[in-house]
Amino acid sequence: MDDLHWKTAITEIAPNKINVRGYPVDELMGKISFSQAVYLILKGELPPKNVGKLLEAMLVSSIDHGATPPSTLAAITIASTGAPLNSALAGGILAISKWHGGAIEDCMKILREIDHLSDTQAITPEEAADQLVRSYRDKRLKISGYGHRIHTRDPRSQKLFQLAGELNISGKYVKLAGALEKAIEKSLGKKLPINVDGAIATLLCELDFPPALANAFFIMARVPGMVAHIYEEQTRHKPMRKIHPADHEYDGPRERHLN
Repeated sequence: MDDLHWKTAITEIAPNKINVRGYPVDELMGKISFSQAVYLILKGELPPKNVGKLLEAMLVSSIDHGATPPSTLAAITIASTGAPLNSALAGGILAISKWHGGAIEDCMKILREIDHLSDTQAITPEEAADQLVRSYRDKRLKISGYGHRIHTRDPRSQKLFQLAGELNISGKYVKLAGALEKAIEKSLGKKLPINVDGAIATLLCELDFPPALANAFFIMARVPGMVAHIYEEQTRHKPMRKIHPADHEYDGPRERHLN
């Protein structure tokens, strides 16, 4: 065995065989959801059904947020030049970073820091949250996952927490997220409700995912939305148009609801 030999524990490929974490992919097809497959390939084991259902909701929650996010604007701008879909999509993904999508990772780290403070200093989660908020204000650091440029009450966050409770996944980190929201309000004198990034961060902590994977969930969720915007740009608008970041209107289907 020479120095170039290496190993992977993710997928085994052989003639007429594709095993993902040991499971034949053709046996998984039609039996598990995409979110369950995501959990399997990242964690190495199939999730309980309640976890798979919550992950599904998390991915749906961030599938798109209109034409104004930086990643979408980047993608449609590249598409307008005549670039192929993969190039426009790559540009949009590269625009997902610290201030756009990266809030999930930052919020996960903050929640874990509050948990660590509470444990090591033998103080309540509320006291730990107050201490962290004071520290961040003194250092002029942003607390990610709270407040939103459009929504005063993010409907996606409320739904995710509702589902987490119904699926028995609401635990320590949901309580920590609530304590942090109250600590921020106490410090600022105004309410900054938890947004969808903060909700996803909280639930990824509950599911024991590492913060290093947080951005991946935002990317996996947002790719279909960006693909839709890229295709619309390529098929509806003229090439090399001037794209105003906000001067546009929605002309799709009127609001409708599931039966």
